[in-house]
Amino acid sequence: MNKIARLDHADGKPRSYPAATLLGDLVFPCGQIPVKSDGTTPATISEQTFVCLDNLEATLIRAGSSLDAILQITVYLAAIEDFEAYDEAWRNRFGKFQLPPRTTLFVQGFRGEKRIELTAIAHRHGEEAKK
Repeated sequence: MNKIARLDHADGKPRSYPAATLLGDLVFPCGQIPVKSDGTTPATISEQTFVCLDNLEATLIRAGSSLDAILQITVYLAAIEDFEAYDEAWRNRFGKFQLPPRTTLFVQGFRGEKRIELTAIAHRHGEEAKK
């Protein structure tokens, strides 16, 4: 039987949640927000989309996965007016990877300047998945 494992955050800072939960071949990353490693949040929805996906990719790689192994993504947007710019940035960021199934929900808002958050489920590949 597979054991549940928790992946700590790369920066080592304590939080109320792990960076991801791992169960066998599956990765369940925590919600990804558009905050860069220096603590800043970009101004535009396009930049915020890229940062969220960059953060997701970094977590997936640490967990033995990647953007091309995403099974499903749920995206939360603060403004319906942002959809077109977010969708264009989304397609550009995925580039060569096949686009995963996605659900986009519109929410009342986020703290600070954030306008997007996303969460995903991904498949682990290679030796990491066998641990």
